[in-house]
Amino acid sequence: MKIAKRVFLFVAVNVLVVATISIVLSVLGVRPYLTARGLNLPALAVFCLVWGFGGAFISLALSRVMAKWGMGVKLVDPNTPDVGAQELVSTVHRLAQAAGLRTMPQVGVYDSDEVNAFATGPTKNRSLVAVSTGLLRRLRRDEVEGVLGHEIAHVANGDMVTMTLVQGVVNAFTMFLARVLAFFVAQLFRRDEEDGGISHVVYFVATLVFDIAFSILGSVVVAWFSRLREFRADAGGAGLAGRDRMVAALEALQRTYGVVDPGDRQAAVQTLKISGHPTGLMRFFSTHPPLEVRIARLKALA
Repeated sequence: MKIAKRVFLFVAVNVLVVATISIVLSVLGVRPYLTARGLNLPALAVFCLVWGFGGAFISLALSRVMAKWGMGVKLVDPNTPDVGAQELVSTVHRLAQAAGLRTMPQVGVYDSDEVNAFATGPTKNRSLVAVSTGLLRRLRRDEVEGVLGHEIAHVANGDMVTMTLVQGVVNAFTMFLARVLAFFVAQLFRRDEEDGGISHVVYFVATLVFDIAFSILGSVVVAWFSRLREFRADAGGAGLAGRDRMVAALEALQRTYGVVDPGDRQAAVQTLKISGHPTGLMRFFSTHPPLEVRIARLKALA
């Protein structure tokens, strides 16, 4: 049921993205960038910018809804009679106030054995901090506070918007470069007007190949930037919750990693997951630095 819900949500969001961007391009009067005379670079640039940033920002705008629907995040009522839930909300709000947030984040819990937490939302004032039931069961109170401090630091630093902008820039460059290079490759197969059909097929295939190749390279850039933001969020979490609590939280994640089933780890929101265990070449694609490196950096803080 959860898988079916996520598939439906994925398809619905992509349909919304395509429909919205198509309308925007129509309103802007963007002409086809590929004409009989060749590439219309200004039209191509606008096309890539709208598609590159449009998809990223629509996903950001729907991030809280996607977390609630796709992951089953249940919001915690601040007036709940549950003592544990009250403590969770009060800790998040206390850290948010210390971080200077004007509007308190929504607080949610999702059912998963993984030990994790994430922050999401379109703006600082419309954010969501969610934790797994596995985290609440396995971590001590001070360790949970360290995790929450890290996530509040993400919100206060505006990391959701920052990473969306980075992703939008990468998307736009990927689309632009792929289509420019594909056009020149297609011209190598076009000797006269009769070769137009062949060149169109070559252009389509080359665009697809370049899109995939540049997307892979772009993901390395996005992941590198995300790792920098993680270090900053660790430092911010140490400032909010205390360095000892932040270190304890990361050490707890290090101890518990591997306890849950690997398939269940995929349930977490990948963009702002607090835990990470990259190895080999995958470390270049990981959005989070190795936990031992993060712990060492925090311990070295004055």
